Amino acid sequence: MDVLALVLLPLPLLGAVVPAAFAGGGTRRWFGGRGESSRAGAQAAKDAAAAAFYELDSAQRDLRISIETIVAVDSSPAARKAAADFEAFGRRIDEVSHQYITAVDAYDLDRDDLEASAAARARTELTAAKDALGRAKQDLDRFAQGLGPLVDKAETQLARLAPAVERARQTLLAATGALDAVRGAGLKADDLAGRLAALGPELTKLNQGAGRHGVAETLQRADRVARDAEAVRAEAERLPERAREIDRRLVSLRTRAQALTTRSEQVEPVLSELRRRFTAACWQDLQRVPDQAAETVRQAENRLAEAQRAREEQRWPDATALLSTVRALLDSTDEAVSAAGDRLRRLNEVAKDPRAEIERTRFAVRDAQRLAMAGRQRPDPRHARPLDDAVARLDRAVDALEGRHPDYWHFLTEMEAVRSAAARVVAQIREERGQGAV
Repeated sequence: MDVLALVLLPLPLLGAVVPAAFAGGGTRRWFGGRGESSRAGAQAAKDAAAAAFYELDSAQRDLRISIETIVAVDSSPAARKAAADFEAFGRRIDEVSHQYITAVDAYDLDRDDLEASAAARARTELTAAKDALGRAKQDLDRFAQGLGPLVDKAETQLARLAPAVERARQTLLAATGALDAVRGAGLKADDLAGRLAALGPELTKLNQGAGRHGVAETLQRADRVARDAEAVRAEAERLPERAREIDRRLVSLRTRAQALTTRSEQVEPVLSELRRRFTAACWQDLQRVPDQAAETVRQAENRLAEAQRAREEQRWPDATALLSTVRALLDSTDEAVSAAGDRLRRLNEVAKDPRAEIERTRFAVRDAQRLAMAGRQRPDPRHARPLDDAVARLDRAVDALEGRHPDYWHFLTEMEAVRSAAARVVAQIREERGQGAV
């Protein structure tokens, strides 16, 4: 064989290889007519089913995020039902996805020897899978639309989460600063410090996040921490003024106790005059006022001393409570001491001329009688009976003044009782007529 023959020999072999290489790898046979059309139809059905599968999978993943958001925030029956319905959709999607995957795996559309009948079956099964995937997608979309209110509510709460937690942290920081400023001014605030320290574990849970404790619980905790820390901050800022107020009250109540001591010493001369001029019934209930006043003032002074010690030790709640006790004791003493003088004044007035008290009481009864008769021929027995009793009681009290030593105090209390009875009838009539108007 010569050199020319060696050079030309490979050329027919190259011509045989090149067409196969351009045909797609040298292994597929080219089909024409009905067979190739069936393969193309099956491939188109496969592509359409793949697109439907992708759309359904994307919709399911997006909706799962919404469901997880709802469940994290909302524990209502509606939220629980939404989660259960989504799980049911998940099972249905698994079924149609399995149908699709089975159809894809059953046919190799790239096989050279794929028969037209097999391609037709593949097209039918893949089309059915695509339709099932599409129906599931439509139902899932309708379900997602129905979740709109729940999603909006959950997203609103999630939008509140970060600001609420930050607000709680900032309020805690402000409370800490206010407490440090108070202590720097030389004031104790142990109770406030204790309350602030108690919020430490709550802050730790806030920092752990909603992923661990839930959105709803975290929101509640943030609001609670902010509220409690704000209360501590406000009280810390008021503490200097509170200390000054306690100092003012100590001085004022001490002065008042001293004044009451002087006034209580004047009760005995008043009682002496009452005994001399009026019957025992007019003053017997006042006999122990001087002793009781002295004892009550003594108790008040002891509480004042305790309040002073509490102030010096900066036990602010104790000092405030003790001062309130002192005020109550002095109020009761003031009332008792005043009662003796007031009793003598009223008895003097009625003894001199009881007519003003009688006319005042008769006017109250007549006014009630006029109201009871307004718009009626005869009064309602429920109104007339107590008014008749009041008139009889008034007459008896007036008649009792004719005796040699009238009980003026009994007379005064009877007049008050008659006026009260008339006032009750008036209130009853007005209430009944008001209800009738409605």
